[in-house]
Amino acid sequence: MKKELFTLATLLCMSANMNAQNTGGYIFTNTVSLKTTPVKNQASTGTCWCFATTSFMESELLRMGKGEYDLSEMFIVRQKYLNQTEDNYLRRGKGNIGQGSLSHTWMNAFNQVGIVPEEVYHGINYDSENHNHREFQTFIKAISETAVNNKKRSPEYYKILNSVFDTYLGELPGKFTYKGKEYTAKTFAESLGLNMNDYVEITSFNHKPFYQPFILEVRDNWEGQQQYNVPLDEMMEVMDYALNNGYTVCWDGDVSEKGFSHKNGVAINPQVAKLDDYSTTDQARFEGMDQNTRLEEVYKFEKPYPEINVTQEIRQEGYESFVTTDDHLMHITGIAKDQNGNKYYITKNSWGTARNNNGGYLNMSDSYVRAKTIYIMVHKNAIPSSLKKKLGL
Repeated sequence: MKKELFTLATLLCMSANMNAQNTGGYIFTNTVSLKTTPVKNQASTGTCWCFATTSFMESELLRMGKGEYDLSEMFIVRQKYLNQTEDNYLRRGKGNIGQGSLSHTWMNAFNQVGIVPEEVYHGINYDSENHNHREFQTFIKAISETAVNNKKRSPEYYKILNSVFDTYLGELPGKFTYKGKEYTAKTFAESLGLNMNDYVEITSFNHKPFYQPFILEVRDNWEGQQQYNVPLDEMMEVMDYALNNGYTVCWDGDVSEKGFSHKNGVAINPQVAKLDDYSTTDQARFEGMDQNTRLEEVYKFEKPYPEINVTQEIRQEGYESFVTTDDHLMHITGIAKDQNGNKYYITKNSWGTARNNNGGYLNMSDSYVRAKTIYIMVHKNAIPSSLKKKLGL
């Protein structure tokens, strides 16, 4: 699938917040739309894991009746970098000190140090309007590698490392006042009422036994967290059950496919288009066009294009051939349908609001999600009781 030439340059998509709109080839109607906080921008960082999980937790607070919060991503990111350098040292330099991670990294850091509001710790202490960790990450890597080479983490090592954190992200807050009350990061976290033990990560791959946890073999799972493994249809059932019962879903998956177009607000998993797939009239119209151009015309003038029927075996083949990769985390907040009744998942991205006409949202098709999901994270109560029993939850 990844090798097929495919563009969506002329496809237009409705805003995720609109009820219905005819946009040429697609007419989307929202069937489930859950409360969420405004779209943010991770900008020039690899911190989608934190933005997606923060958005998910902010929606959890809305669901719990706690009100709207704007939580600090960079407060969590700072602790994650510290944890990574420790892990990398003990692995003799063989760990992952890149920018990526998974949802459980957020939860582990939350349990360690708590959380603060965005207004207390914005995490930009350098000359930039947006987040940019390119230079910052270079220093972290150099400091971490120096400790490994010296086979020692001296007091100076920790001073230098924390100095870099302070320089780029800002000094950590001690006590702070928020809405008239005084907190520390720990007491503020306690006030939110979030229990990290309530959240589980679920995946679906048949190289491991179903209904048992295993450690996903992706580089960003540097903490070695286990994910519950279930059949594909049951993973999709969890997503639908959660959304239909007021729970949003944190999603990790592959966004490098040609069918993924954040710009146009859609992600689909199309069947290969060949000239002889079309009617005689359309073949005449497409005569002389390459496949890219034909597909542009299809999306410009036709109804939704047929997509692949994804089975467990097709999904597994994508994973084991390295076509399906661990690229990006986002936040699924609802369900939509096109005019043919096909299901899409309304997805909140963390690339700001200016990169598409949908306020930073996109619709991912059922076929795309079946094929390209690495794992999902949900509240335990968002799992059907029959599956909870199988998993021992």
